[in-house]
Amino acid sequence: MVSQTETLNSNVGFTHEDFAALLDQYDYHFSPGDIVAGTVFSMESRGALIDIGAKTAAYIPVQELSINRVDDPQEVLQANETREFFILTDENEDGQLTLSIRRIEYMRAWQRVRQLQEEDATVYSNVFATNRGGALVRVEGLRGFIPGSHISAKDTKEDLVGQDLPLKFLEVDEERNRLVLSHRRALVERKMNGLEVSQVVIGSVRGIKPYGAFIDIGGVSGLLHISEISHDHIDTPHSVFNVNDELKVMIIDLDAERGRISLSTKQLEPEPGDMLKNRDLVFEKAEEMAQKFREKLLAGDAEPASIDPAELEGITAEEEVTLENVTPENSDAEADVAQENLVSSNA
Repeated sequence: MVSQTETLNSNVGFTHEDFAALLDQYDYHFSPGDIVAGTVFSMESRGALIDIGAKTAAYIPVQELSINRVDDPQEVLQANETREFFILTDENEDGQLTLSIRRIEYMRAWQRVRQLQEEDATVYSNVFATNRGGALVRVEGLRGFIPGSHISAKDTKEDLVGQDLPLKFLEVDEERNRLVLSHRRALVERKMNGLEVSQVVIGSVRGIKPYGAFIDIGGVSGLLHISEISHDHIDTPHSVFNVNDELKVMIIDLDAERGRISLSTKQLEPEPGDMLKNRDLVFEKAEEMAQKFREKLLAGDAEPASIDPAELEGITAEEEVTLENVTPENSDAEADVAQENLVSSNA
């Protein structure tokens, strides 16, 4: 039987070499990519030493302390604090591992923006810079890009610096480090909340294309497709409208998912062809005709008018309210932002 005295004497003789041998026995192995718990036990001017249970204290440099700029480790860490760390590199020649908090923040930031995109959330972010292709923002610490075609025409790009903008997600791609957002789509959604199908609104023609006219209704664009101008045949919208013409139009479709507003003057014609023969009469009777249309909808005698999505294929004009396509000049700017996120997350 071992006495208590013998046990105490045995404990006193437990050396650092014995502890190292014990670690080897249980094979404590740490690999890059692991997330481990560690305790801060020494702060330095450009980093900190962290006890993660390895033979040698691990080190976290100041540039790996946060997704944001940090000048002093004490801005992020406190002595004896325990938290999670990402193992960034294998042991160096001194057996020391390099750790990162920034990498954990990047992973969680991408997870958060994916969730926000799935929820179709509107986020607010401050524009910190612009370039030839658009504007730069940060969302959850990640650099995001707003293509020029997705910026409201109300302000120049340069005037947006320092402004907080409502934004919708266009693309969230962690693998390609692409975070693309739209200011215009957020504005359209906000405007759409106050609109409804069969509502008559006043707008002005801001652009004319072979397939229809784009109508500004309170700061957002709706498409008056050529097939919805009149019951009579029309060869081209240019024969009916001029830019800056003021019109009364009826909303026939609101596509919140794509941010598309479809309009009609055909549904407001008292008689087929009146939009071409007597436009003033159409506008005079607009509310009356819209009310008749609503009554038919309520009675089930009419279906909401809408444009066949196939008719809109190929529309890539900047005026198109959905603005799905990124123009070539924006592609380089997006690549710059993606590269910045890649460098920041992988450095």
